Amino acid sequence: MNSNVMPSIVKMEQEVLEQLLSTADVKETIATDVNFAKNQNRAFGIVDLWNIQRNMKSARKISKRNSL
Repeated sequence: MNSNVMPSIVKMEQEVLEQLLSTADVKETIATDVNFAKNQNRAFGIVDLWNIQRNMKSARKISKRNSL
């Protein structure tokens, strides 16, 4: 098996690194109008497990059909 893997450490000049760290302005916005309370009371039940299993069966059939 031939594996050409890129190194995980990026080599960079000190000046370029300092420039990236000093000029990087991160502007973030916070979503205040989102309501997450809708699904808080719903419990994970046996129907959810059944749906996951059913979806996995159909995904296997599709992938099996594509590989032939």
